[in-house]
Amino acid sequence: MKIGKLEVADVLYSFVSDEVLPGTEVSADDFWASLENIVAELGPRNAALLARRDELQEQIDQWHRDHADNHDGAEYADFLRSIDYLDYQTEPTEVVTTNVDIEITSVPGPQLVVPLDNARYALNAANARWGSLYDALYGTDAIAHADGCSPGSRYNPIRGRRVVDWGRDFLDRHFSLDKASHHWSVKYSVADGDLQVESGDGVISTLLRPERFVGYTGDPAAPDTILLQKNGLRCELLIGEGHFIGRADPAGIFDIRIESAISTIMDCEDSVSAVDADDKVTVYGNWLGLMKGDLVETFTKGGETVRRELESDMAYKNAEGEDMTVRGRTLMLVRNVGPHLQTDAVLYEGEPIFETMLDAMVTTLAAKHDLLGNGAHTNSAEGSVYIVKPKMHGPQEVELNVELFGMVEDALGLERNTMKIGIMDEERRTSLGLKAAITAARERLVFINTGFLDRTGDEIHTDMEAGPMLPKGEMKGATWLKAYEDSNVDTGLACGLKGRAQIGKGMWAIPDQMANMLATKIGHPLSGATCAWVPSPTAATLHATHYFMLSVDDRQNDLVNRPRRRVADMLAIPTLPDDRTLTPEFIQRELENNTQGILGYVVRWVGQGVGCSTVPDVEDVGLMEDLATLRISSQHVANWLHHGLISAEQVRTTMERMATVVDQQNSQDAAYVPMSADFENSESFKAALALVMEGRVQPNGYTEAILRRHRRAVKALA
Repeated sequence: MKIGKLEVADVLYSFVSDEVLPGTEVSADDFWASLENIVAELGPRNAALLARRDELQEQIDQWHRDHADNHDGAEYADFLRSIDYLDYQTEPTEVVTTNVDIEITSVPGPQLVVPLDNARYALNAANARWGSLYDALYGTDAIAHADGCSPGSRYNPIRGRRVVDWGRDFLDRHFSLDKASHHWSVKYSVADGDLQVESGDGVISTLLRPERFVGYTGDPAAPDTILLQKNGLRCELLIGEGHFIGRADPAGIFDIRIESAISTIMDCEDSVSAVDADDKVTVYGNWLGLMKGDLVETFTKGGETVRRELESDMAYKNAEGEDMTVRGRTLMLVRNVGPHLQTDAVLYEGEPIFETMLDAMVTTLAAKHDLLGNGAHTNSAEGSVYIVKPKMHGPQEVELNVELFGMVEDALGLERNTMKIGIMDEERRTSLGLKAAITAARERLVFINTGFLDRTGDEIHTDMEAGPMLPKGEMKGATWLKAYEDSNVDTGLACGLKGRAQIGKGMWAIPDQMANMLATKIGHPLSGATCAWVPSPTAATLHATHYFMLSVDDRQNDLVNRPRRRVADMLAIPTLPDDRTLTPEFIQRELENNTQGILGYVVRWVGQGVGCSTVPDVEDVGLMEDLATLRISSQHVANWLHHGLISAEQVRTTMERMATVVDQQNSQDAAYVPMSADFENSESFKAALALVMEGRVQPNGYTEAILRRHRRAVKALA
């Protein structure tokens, strides 16, 4: 469809005209004319900023070559300042964002990231605001399988008793009684605005902190539910005959529901495989359905047809017996693609446009239905649209994005600063200039976070010429990473994010190891982060217990005046020490681990269009993989190849061998196309090999150009 200087794919034009625009008070002519204006004005500046990235990379490469034998950290930092790579702002700044929902400003908790091309996953995530603690405990290794406690194929009452005991311990820890233990309870009731708990011996107890009782449903003398709250998070006791785990409970508590995923990032980027207009319409269509509240997915489970749709809000009586409503869904943010990608879903003067500009226009237009109250549910009670922006390098790119948002608001008839920005602090130029980046977005900022995987991928690529990098598993112990994680929180607090914006931490990537997650992920709220990513609604429920244990608000008060990390620490390049020699056997194992992960992810991305999945590693441990994990793995192998620790022939032969392993791991998937049957014609295998062999020359070490090329080749044959 030719519109002015634009050419729009028919499927996209029809989708916007027929499904998105009606009810938004925006005409098709105005929409496309505005997009053309944005592309014409901001496109060349976006291209110039990408060219600037390449110029800086060439200068850094040459500096490392010139200082191969005499690297000095202070001199390196001075060099980065001299080329305007390091943007260290000394003047104070204060975020002044307004009209921000309490899920961002005031309620710390887990955050989900979910691929927006999968409607079922998106609905599961949107409905993950509340989760069954009993199901999460019973169905995972959060409770050990030993001592007759295995879940098995039939209900195990021993395990069920352990679940109930865990739940009672949780209640005793966070909602202590003045005279007894929740373990002894036989009846819960509400009288005179207080929760009363009767023990088996007839003793009546109340909460030591009465204000933590906030609501109930049913008859006060025999309520159906009890609503409790601590640190801004709520939990609900379900009373009656329902859940088999708690059916024999003396007090009738058949489950404890935990407020779990407080917010969800609906993702157009790292976790999706969207390579053309058809794919983009699928992504946009699911976001539109979430914003209008009419997204529905049906599927077969256990021989039955299941219908999934958005949960409604829930009605309670508060402690005084007055009506109150509790939100039933997570607050939804949307992650647009980064500024480095282009799409031929829309052409401008015959050339693909920057995809981030199309994303901003369409996802915000879809969200306008929420702002206008066109749907059955409300996402933002404050009238805001939350857009997470990845892959921005430095404050100048943030400034351009802020300008983009302003132009989109003007085009769609929205008040200025309706569109809020979440800055992914995952590129080194951004983390080194985070304060300046925050300053550029101070009227819109609602989120910053750290991303170990992308940040490490950028670290490897930026300093590729500095030498061979540490083994991938040792990166988390490197000096720069701890400094980066601390600096992100410290900078956020110094810029006034406390009580105004989220400070986030990264993903727990092992979905089947919930006991390990419970033991270690308390570190994220301890770091001062108000949210942290989890791989599933179940993981969100379990991770939420950490936010009951720790007040992030208090923790941030403790951290606000700690000594700041030095820039030199963040610039400590994680190369192998000169006096360390890796054995050939160690190098080969590292290569096998990396290539197996690359192949396991790429074969689904390219072959099946799956952008996020749990990929078994060489030990058959399932790891959650997306484009960020692919970036670090491919860059790490490319680095060792570049510095001669491995050879091109070794990479090829290892990949062929590991492709056979990956084929075996996927042998039960009827839709899977094996790679090992024909390496020369397998688009998946060719893509995986190219990610390593061409990794050195991929801009910033990104993977999408290669993946998209091969995915489109697969789709062309379908």
